[in-house]
Amino acid sequence: MEIWINPACSKCRSALSLLDAEGAGYTVRNYLEDPPSAEELAEVLRRLGLEPWDVARLGEPVAAELDMESWPRDGASRERWIEAMAAHPILIQRPIITADDGTAVVARSPEAVRSVLP
Repeated sequence: MEIWINPACSKCRSALSLLDAEGAGYTVRNYLEDPPSAEELAEVLRRLGLEPWDVARLGEPVAAELDMESWPRDGASRERWIEAMAAHPILIQRPIITADDGTAVVARSPEAVRSVLP
């Protein structure tokens, strides 16, 4: 299991605490220092069953600079979203856990974190 985190994020710290309390084995990826490629992000979105705009942090200043709020949310624009998020990983919602069974979850609640535990 891998968890993508921003160490400054309270939701990420809470998810790590819960994983530790449950004795879960995991690796940590500080996705701001080690950003996912567009291909990795597309794969994680597939595992999540979500579109890039579903996990985009549109409140970030870079989202405003790119005017992402106005971008179409359709299949033709999907790659544009993924490329922007790969280039600016701060735009990716966090934490994201990719489980060993092939599932993934945006782990912003204790229930979401528990959903990927064996």
